[in-house]
Amino acid sequence: MSLRPEVAGAKRVVVKVGSSSLTTAAGGIDPGRVRDLVDVLAKLRAGGGEVVLVSSGAIAAGLAPLGLRRRPRSLPAQQAAASVGQGLLVHRYNEELARHGVIAGQVLLTVDDVTRRSHYRNAYQTFAKLLEFGVLPIVNENDTVATSEIRFGDNDRLAALVAHLVHADLLVLLSDVDGLYDADPSAPGSSMLPDVISVDDLAGVRIGKAGAAGLGTGGMQTKLDAARIATGAGIPVVLTSAGRAAAALAGEPVGTLFHATGRRRPTRLLWLAHATEPMGTLLLDAGAVRAVVERRASLLAAGITGVEGTFHAGDPVDIAAPDGTPVARGLVNFDAEELPNLLGRSSHDLKRELGAGYEREIVHRDDLVLL
Repeated sequence: MSLRPEVAGAKRVVVKVGSSSLTTAAGGIDPGRVRDLVDVLAKLRAGGGEVVLVSSGAIAAGLAPLGLRRRPRSLPAQQAAASVGQGLLVHRYNEELARHGVIAGQVLLTVDDVTRRSHYRNAYQTFAKLLEFGVLPIVNENDTVATSEIRFGDNDRLAALVAHLVHADLLVLLSDVDGLYDADPSAPGSSMLPDVISVDDLAGVRIGKAGAAGLGTGGMQTKLDAARIATGAGIPVVLTSAGRAAAALAGEPVGTLFHATGRRRPTRLLWLAHATEPMGTLLLDAGAVRAVVERRASLLAAGITGVEGTFHAGDPVDIAAPDGTPVARGLVNFDAEELPNLLGRSSHDLKRELGAGYEREIVHRDDLVLL
């Protein structure tokens, strides 16, 4: 049996596990499943690998202690369940990791932590130091405080972005299905795709539903989105079931391998493109569109023709062509209410009339990513 070289040779691996792979049908943590996963990760570390675990399950783990029978729909109730369950989940991981002499470190993230320049570098340095100390970082979205505007929405996408943030060699998505099928896995005649080399390989694939007992938020579509983000940034992805994690991490040809299709990008801009929701839109004239898209220039007030939405300095906004089609996304340097008085005016005029603070770019090119 030949091994997958890009998997077997990976030194730094991000592993994502879903709620349905960790919990019982009633919603509590399944100690046996957690133990089995930890044993696999510990074996990888013992072989010289570095592991970052993106773990769902906090909300699911908090259901039973709160007397809830199913995942609540309202955000406040989900946040309450996450507050209770996150500690229980990490405690269980620490108990199992202690058998292998490994310490876990909890890392809770929101989109702001990795899109705002000052926060992003701190997040990267935290991961780097944890791995240097031999700690196994356990990552989750900070469900307890994340608002609907700053939520990743699913841990599959979060895992893809974390893989890029920590410069991982491989992303492994563990689910309740053993790979990507060309139709619903339960449908007669469906077959699994062992390799996805390009988007053309997905032609004709009919995505079925994934997840068990209503505990998770993701499905196969979120896993495909995560694979697209990671492979487009140069990171191969393996999708398989938690029960086949050991074989997958050893490089055995189990599950589906998504081959890398692109090169690494500036990490913060990858997050800006894939992890943020725009708070508004800046409409540009044709000349400004060319400057932003073709010359990769910063966006100045002179090229903006209109402002939509309510946002504050530092918020993500879409940058759109005259017909309203978004061409880029960036972090804006002014509040929405300030901009109408600046539009169409040169930086020199703004500085002369309003002061040096108004000479700066509306969106700096370092805070801008093409869509």
